Amino acid sequence: MNGEPDDYLRAVEAALFVAETPLTPAELRLHVGDAGDLAAALQQLTDDYAGRGINLVERGGRWHFQTAADLAHILRREKDEARKLSRAAMETLAIIAYHEPVSRAEIEAIRGVQVAKGTLDVLMEAGWVRPAGRREVPGRPLIYATTVDFLSHFGLSSRRDLPGIDDLRAAGLLDPVDLALEGLGGQSVLENDDDVA
Repeated sequence: MNGEPDDYLRAVEAALFVAETPLTPAELRLHVGDAGDLAAALQQLTDDYAGRGINLVERGGRWHFQTAADLAHILRREKDEARKLSRAAMETLAIIAYHEPVSRAEIEAIRGVQVAKGTLDVLMEAGWVRPAGRREVPGRPLIYATTVDFLSHFGLSSRRDLPGIDDLRAAGLLDPVDLALEGLGGQSVLENDDDVA
């Protein structure tokens, strides 16, 4: 755009600036109407704010301004550090993120151990996990999914941005597991397969 930005672009910018929470395009239209091309305005603002102290970002289909990642350390305030998640909570969060929607029984089957009720409560209190309905099977178990806050906290635009197997292997996170599996050499984990009859 040459010259001054148009009124529609300015309205979109103002609505995003004052919003207390990230806004979906439908929520933005409630504020600014349909007088212009919202997708083009969002793209223009994203381009305009690229490389500045704040950036316009989209997380899980919602738009908001945030501090540029390379400047976040300047604005950190000294405060009490929130309680760190236990290993069980981190494993449970990872399972939900990669397999959502997932039930408690499915989480337990993947982890191989029972999930304490408090583990899911901690993840829901953090705002990273939410109930996502019930599975249409006998017993209708509750299923869980991640939230927009989860995406925002971890700097992800969508679940597609989660690291894949190759990324995890490159980071050295899968090497011990790979070596352990190679060490088994295809042998059965059970000592005596004859006992299972």
